[in-house]
Amino acid sequence: MGTNTGSTIKAAVRLTILLACVFLSACSNTPTIPAPSEVPLSKETISLLAKKGMQAGAPVFVRIFKEESELEIWKQRDDGRFYHFKTYPICNWSGEIGPKQSYGDRQAPEGFYTITPALMNPNSKYYLSFNLGYPNAYERAWGRTGDSVMVHGNCRSAGCYAMTDALMEEIYGLTRESLKAGQPSFQLHAYPFRMTDARMAREKNNKWYGFWRTMKQGYDYFEKYRVPPSVAVCERRYVVDAVPRSRPDPSGPCPAFDRPFVTAFKPLPEPDGVAVASGNKLKGIANPDNEPTLADINKAKAQQSTQSAWHLPSFGSQSTPATSPVANAN
Repeated sequence: MGTNTGSTIKAAVRLTILLACVFLSACSNTPTIPAPSEVPLSKETISLLAKKGMQAGAPVFVRIFKEESELEIWKQRDDGRFYHFKTYPICNWSGEIGPKQSYGDRQAPEGFYTITPALMNPNSKYYLSFNLGYPNAYERAWGRTGDSVMVHGNCRSAGCYAMTDALMEEIYGLTRESLKAGQPSFQLHAYPFRMTDARMAREKNNKWYGFWRTMKQGYDYFEKYRVPPSVAVCERRYVVDAVPRSRPDPSGPCPAFDRPFVTAFKPLPEPDGVAVASGNKLKGIANPDNEPTLADINKAKAQQSTQSAWHLPSFGSQSTPATSPVANAN
């Protein structure tokens, strides 16, 4: 009796182990869903990179234009210069044109920022994000306060630049691939508007005009050479296109500088047209504190449909018609 019982137990154990192995084998064949921060670039994105002569891991550069509610991704090509990859509509941002000055002022910042891997946030409560590093050295020299100022998803903003989740996933993926490939950091320039001479002339009486004139130096340098300029801070001001010979004190006298020599930009062949992501711009339509409603999105669509054209940056002289609704209005 004891022998039969023991045999029965052993058989049951073997059967349990066999079923467990079958179960685990089945599970091993189940596709693993990656975390949002590790979602591979889409086939369409990879195809566009190839069409534009870019590598996914090539260095990246980002520009933001508040007034136009646009974020641009630029990628470096074989000649060492940066070429436009895609323009993304910013779903919403808070405040007005002009720099952020203090914690809680609900103002999206303007300035020159450096994004390191430590500032990438794969676990953001706003889907995905990267921190701008505000306040930077210039802003600290002026005693400006605030923290956790980001580019993120969720289309809600209390001083940040809010994208839709779908667009943020692509932006995060493009910057992630550059950092993984060895780019130690990437620059992000946040401007009040596209800093053309004509647009600047309209702001001569604005209290931020002097600050914007310095920002325009960075804008013009990139437009001319297609490489982000070196930027230092001393005497509580930005110094553009200058490499200090010693570490500058943001509040102290400027040290001696060297001006890097850059040859004239001779563009490589690139496809016609400017790539623009589909999406709505909800600044002035939706309350940035809340997720946009269907009524907000429909109003944005109606506004876009009444516009005959949408002016793009100087690298694309043509205009592109207003784009279609946002893919994910979270």
